[in-house]
Amino acid sequence: MIKSILITVVAIFVIFTALNWLESERMTRAEDGAAGMATQIEDMNQTDSQTGTMPYKKNGFVKPSQKELKKEVTQDSGTEAPFNNAYWDNHRDGIYVDIVSGEPLFSSKDKFDSGTGWPSFTKPLVVDNVVEITDNSLLMTRTEIRSKEANSHLGHVFDDGPPPTGLRYCINSASLRFIPKEDLKKDGYEEFIVLFQ
Repeated sequence: MIKSILITVVAIFVIFTALNWLESERMTRAEDGAAGMATQIEDMNQTDSQTGTMPYKKNGFVKPSQKELKKEVTQDSGTEAPFNNAYWDNHRDGIYVDIVSGEPLFSSKDKFDSGTGWPSFTKPLVVDNVVEITDNSLLMTRTEIRSKEANSHLGHVFDDGPPPTGLRYCINSASLRFIPKEDLKKDGYEEFIVLFQ
């Protein structure tokens, strides 16, 4: 009995060590790629300013530059560091929108402190703006969350959240832009003002 428990503990340790090594290798490759991407982004920004092209607008939302998009997270399905991101401890009233498209995703009314270091929500603000995809990376099956319009990687949803949904939408701050309640009308999201009255 003790021998089988010891073998199980060792197997779990080996699996977690391998997962940590895989994640550190992925992050190293991403950092190496980011250095080369910075030059490309600089060139793109110069080209945009030279051509005088106008940024994409929807509901008054101006699409950020490639640098602001934090491509590693939103477009390459990366994960930012816990406890070292913009919104994990944001307690202001407002909504969170997709940083690429501006589509409304989550409300501060549904945000809770999950202790994970990432912004966590019990449900989406607009269910139709969030798409669930099966993610089999890291030797496990999870449910990835992406924005519908921009197809940005947002994070994952887990079934260990608080009532009433029992869900935890664990989201990368890099995928989000926070709109404080006082700016909702100015930024074109006036239909959500009622949430904070």
